[in-house]
Amino acid sequence: MDEAIDDRSVCIRVLGPTSVTLRGRSITPTAPKPRQLLLLLALRRGQVVPVSTLMEEIWGDDIPRTGTTTLQTYVVQLRRLIADSLPVQSQRAAKELLATRLNGYQLMATSSSFDLREFERLAADGDTALNLGDAAGASRYLGQALDLWRGPALMDVSVGRVLAIEAIGMEEARMRVLERRILADFHLGKHAALIPELRMLVEQNPMHENFCALLMIAFQRSGAAWRALEVFRNLRKNLVEEFGVEPSGRLQELHQAVLANTPELSLREYGLA
Repeated sequence: MDEAIDDRSVCIRVLGPTSVTLRGRSITPTAPKPRQLLLLLALRRGQVVPVSTLMEEIWGDDIPRTGTTTLQTYVVQLRRLIADSLPVQSQRAAKELLATRLNGYQLMATSSSFDLREFERLAADGDTALNLGDAAGASRYLGQALDLWRGPALMDVSVGRVLAIEAIGMEEARMRVLERRILADFHLGKHAALIPELRMLVEQNPMHENFCALLMIAFQRSGAAWRALEVFRNLRKNLVEEFGVEPSGRLQELHQAVLANTPELSLREYGLA
């Protein structure tokens, strides 16, 4: 009987430069298409990924007539990398770790160390803490989640149609966690300290209404209402020029509140808490 596979030795990193290691050794191919194949299987580890999905990722709508055979070749290459990382006596282990299923393949790494799952766990802990009124705990958990990012998701992979959607989802999750961490810091009274970060975020995302609203409130609470009004003017200008629409009703209400010099603007009142 071959030596059992220790799934915990599989380590997956996708939040920035990508890597998949087994027993401390890389099994990540350098060739683009096998790399895409491994990362898609890793993202869906423990699940059967249909051959049709794998082909769509690798070739899009231009699947060659030899697509099935070529895909099988890529799988053989991945299994060879896996085998090189396993003890010599584990002859069948590579096929057990990267298993062939009916009409698909499955990476059997359900207990792996996985930065995306750790990010999601910390984000959930942060949400729970924030909902319970523990702003300090929320800021800590959400900050730890964001610290796992070492660059854009899948930054060194030539993504196809399927992985592109996965990457968009991960980036949207990061933006949401960042927004929640900023909210936690607002509850801790750190509005002035948040201004430089929020200014950078608004510069990078000039039509992101929540970041603009948070920056407006941070400026207003710091005694710089005129700067809050400037943020709204820039947001309105960008939306009108780009899409021909006005800022949402809640942003316009916030604008009126700043004009009226309303003290201690409420995060909840403007859909931020």
